[in-house]
Amino acid sequence: MTDIEVRQACSPGEARRLDTSALRAQFHVGGLFREAAIRLVYTHVDRFVIGAAVPTDAALTLEAPKPIGSPGFLDRRELGVFNIGGAGEVRIGEERHRLETCEALYVGMGAGEVSFVSRDPARPARFYLLSTPAHAAHPTRKITPDQARRIDLGAPETANVRQLVQMIHPQVCASCQLVMGFTRLAPGAVWNTMPCHTHDRRSEVYLYFDLAPAARVFHLMGEPDETRHLVMANEEAAISPGWSIHAGCGTQAYSFVWAMAGDNQEFADMDHVAMEDLR
Repeated sequence: MTDIEVRQACSPGEARRLDTSALRAQFHVGGLFREAAIRLVYTHVDRFVIGAAVPTDAALTLEAPKPIGSPGFLDRRELGVFNIGGAGEVRIGEERHRLETCEALYVGMGAGEVSFVSRDPARPARFYLLSTPAHAAHPTRKITPDQARRIDLGAPETANVRQLVQMIHPQVCASCQLVMGFTRLAPGAVWNTMPCHTHDRRSEVYLYFDLAPAARVFHLMGEPDETRHLVMANEEAAISPGWSIHAGCGTQAYSFVWAMAGDNQEFADMDHVAMEDLR
């Protein structure tokens, strides 16, 4: 059975009053990757579903729990799958799509039943799942890093050399509203997205990965004049509403999967925040 947790949206005014535990209960997502299980978190922030599937000896099937509101998971939704583990396979009806580490799969609305398999149960695939509501059917497509749109950013003197890899993106792969990719920081780089920004027309979800057990990322969030932070460990996600900044600084270089949903798919649609306005 697919495990699902439901979270309500939180306003900026409410977030200002939250202590550390309450802030994490709203915006931090941990414990997604459980062996031989699928775990989902349904957030009312743009109705994102965030999840993970870690198949071992047997295939795992993505079911549609009651909060999804339809008999099949993809009846009115689209899905992005990103593998951060060993080689695996995503099965959609009779189709088979093999995913290696850091490869992605877009699955369109109405594609049918989805299941997940690991090629080697001793080194299972670790499928990260992101789903948003959809209004049209687009073809299923596998995207490798070489097929993605890659952008080099940052400089050594600001400790933020990184590569942005756009995978589910209008210039790469058609989708209804889901935009997804990953960013990898160079060795010695620790800062991401600073100076920061908001984009009130879209929300975003981050999954941090490739972190050593003792390493942490300080995920900055909140309104620009009322900032907060979440301490993130490996394979933990952060929900970022449109009113919140989203930036990070780590104790070492790290990688993260980012995904956005909302009114548009314009990657550059953002409201920049001046450094002197941060509090």
